[in-house]
Amino acid sequence: MANEGRVTSALKRMIAWVSSNATGCRYCQAHAIRAAERYGAEQEQLDNIWEYRTHKAFSNAERAALDFSLAASQVPNTVNADIKKELYKYWNEGEIVEMLGVISLFGYLNRWNDSMGTTIEEGAVDSANQYLGKYGWESGKHDGSMY
Repeated sequence: MANEGRVTSALKRMIAWVSSNATGCRYCQAHAIRAAERYGAEQEQLDNIWEYRTHKAFSNAERAALDFSLAASQVPNTVNADIKKELYKYWNEGEIVEMLGVISLFGYLNRWNDSMGTTIEEGAVDSANQYLGKYGWESGKHDGSMY
């Protein structure tokens, strides 16, 4: 998750958010959006993360990365030739592997935290409410009542 190239720490956290949103894990959605905020995502991106495909705050390169995250996180996987073609317009193979590493890590974290009903910490809840609440985000089973 370190920032050692063009795939910034903020973009990695937005990739994680898209992945977590695709799988439905409220815990990881909250933590990913909070981490995106803490790792330098632009305010306009945070405020409009749900509209990444059309909002001017996102570059075409970021859109390609986030579309890849969405497709790779779905079951069954929906990565296709069009998604790969768009991705390779902006990113090299090493950067794509780096993105897939984030997606794979969150595949694990989404399943773990959602299955366990991990309680979301207050700071992450605050960030989720701020950036995701207007779209109906709620903590769901991650409010501490599952176990």
